[in-house]
Amino acid sequence: MKMIRVLIIALIATAATAELSVAQKFPGLDPSPADIAYFRPGGRNSEAFAKVTYGRPQKKGRTMLGSTEPYGKVWRLGANEATEIKLFKDLTFGDKLIKAGTYSLFAIPNEKEWVIIFNSKLDQWGAYSYDEKADVARITVPTSKTESEVEAFTIMFDGKDASAAMYIGWENTMVKVPIKY
Repeated sequence: MKMIRVLIIALIATAATAELSVAQKFPGLDPSPADIAYFRPGGRNSEAFAKVTYGRPQKKGRTMLGSTEPYGKVWRLGANEATEIKLFKDLTFGDKLIKAGTYSLFAIPNEKEWVIIFNSKLDQWGAYSYDEKADVARITVPTSKTESEVEAFTIMFDGKDASAAMYIGWENTMVKVPIKY
């Protein structure tokens, strides 16, 4: 009887230790956490027209645009996996009609303007396997300066009427991509 008690206690201790050792293997918070931006022209509880999933790199005192992320080169538009946008209905970005579906989003940043790229190749890490042949549309938009420094790369939507915009901001740079629906 005493041996059974010892055996049960040993099994419980082993099970508890095994569970703790698994929990210790989880990674910490990603330095560039994923985020989601929804375009819901009717407000938070209304139908979604678009959803962007992207990584949010932090500036951390560095010069990013034109340095770490060089001007004139295709960029994943965020960090880690390539940014993806899901359109729940056909939308016009700039002057390009984009059909409902899911696309990778890239950019070619420059000091005075950015080229925003909708690409049909999904599930990419960064822009390393970017293929221009899979481009669905390219929209050129001017840059502007933000009122204050944007530490974490940000994508957001704004607008409630028949037109709106997708805003992309980082450091002291912002681009506005007009949307019509």
